[in-house]
Amino acid sequence: MKIGRRISWFLFAFGVWSWVVWITFTKNLFKDASGLAFDNGEPTAYLWIHLTLAIVSFLLGTAIGVIGFRGIRANRR
Repeated sequence: MKIGRRISWFLFAFGVWSWVVWITFTKNLFKDASGLAFDNGEPTAYLWIHLTLAIVSFLLGTAIGVIGFRGIRANRR
């Protein structure tokens, strides 16, 4: 299956965007001072749920970005 140039760049950009957004979110999650992520230094369910969400999003963003990158490389040939 061949992916067009525009779609390939879109998928690649989505992968990069996903990493930027979720890295920022994860950093902010661990710096949380409101008490949602940590209760007296102990991780809460909020932290675990959102950390799982971030990890899954990292993986999906990476997979989508790789598909886009491969499409970009295939279109250059």
